Amino acid sequence: MQSSLLHAKAQSLRRCGLASTSRARLHTVASAAPVVAGQRRAKANIDWDSLGFGLKDVAGTMYVAEWTPEKGWDAGKLVPYGPMSVMPSAQVLNYGQAIFEGMKAQEGAKGRVVCFRPDQNAARFKAGAARMSMPAVPEDQFVEAVKSTIASNLDYVPPMGKGSLYLRPLLLGTGPILGLGPAPSYTFTIFAAAVGAYFKGGQLTPIDLIVEERFHRAAPGGMGGTKAAGNYSPVLVTQLEAKKNGFADVVYLDAKTDTYLEEVSSCNIFVVKGKTIKTPPLSGTILPGVTRRSIIELARSRGYTVLEEPTTVHDAMDADEVFTTGTAVVVSSVGSMTYRGNRKQYTAPGQAGKVALEMYGALTDIQTEKADDKFGWVVPIN
Repeated sequence: MQSSLLHAKAQSLRRCGLASTSRARLHTVASAAPVVAGQRRAKANIDWDSLGFGLKDVAGTMYVAEWTPEKGWDAGKLVPYGPMSVMPSAQVLNYGQAIFEGMKAQEGAKGRVVCFRPDQNAARFKAGAARMSMPAVPEDQFVEAVKSTIASNLDYVPPMGKGSLYLRPLLLGTGPILGLGPAPSYTFTIFAAAVGAYFKGGQLTPIDLIVEERFHRAAPGGMGGTKAAGNYSPVLVTQLEAKKNGFADVVYLDAKTDTYLEEVSSCNIFVVKGKTIKTPPLSGTILPGVTRRSIIELARSRGYTVLEEPTTVHDAMDADEVFTTGTAVVVSSVGSMTYRGNRKQYTAPGQAGKVALEMYGALTDIQTEKADDKFGWVVPIN
């Protein structure tokens, strides 16, 4: 009876948008709104077995907070997912003041919904705001907003093994401005969607990559290490061309020498030789991925030597195995890499690499509570 009452109360709060909810109250909703699994999966129009990575099954509730110079950040509220009203003169539409994060919530083996290392996303979000001259969202408010968004959308969390609830926190310069400068006001919002595998072939299907030499994703002293919205659309010209030619994505090289691997369009890259795993260092031109950091820690705990050091394209072409990491892709095995017309095949067609499979299994077992979380990475929601 108490569980039913709490569920009904949470649903009522979601419908009215929590217009006057304090940060503490949001935490209460996130921690005190258990939902029975059967109720969570009662949404008839979601086919859990055919989830893709998109907005077909966007969650019904989003979080919104506003910042002004006079009041700073307000407590935020949960509102129905829908359009946001901004002026054509909004800074974000004219000068691109925007950063974002990618996160996931999943149903775990213990019968509860959990999210993965939200404190790390909060810290990166704060660093990104500083780089973009935006007011940082307090890290505790960020984490509580994530928890509240998940708790209000438990119906959209797929059954274990079917996918995840993907969350997209955004910080936008929504205030109007004409001359170049910081926005006079800002919006912090989070929306979510039920998703499946990022790549069309499926989660464990190896991907084929091509090394890009015409364009660069970032340059020293630039924005490569910030998850700014403007970093992503410029890669489309090369990514779309690669896909037309049968590749899943492209690998970018450093802008100074065209020698060293940087990253793939939206994920970090690792190169395996024996028991040594190399990945490009965080020198300001690549994104400090949360999954990247987790795989480094996890691999070291499993006896691998992990080196964060410059990694040449020739290292990759000579490697035993290559894989990529990211919130959306998790761990993705690279089946082949093509460089200047030469194709290096790492795995048999359709078969993921051994180390990629090991890392994927070890990581997702922690993320879904199939294995003990000795790192303290998993945060329960209900």
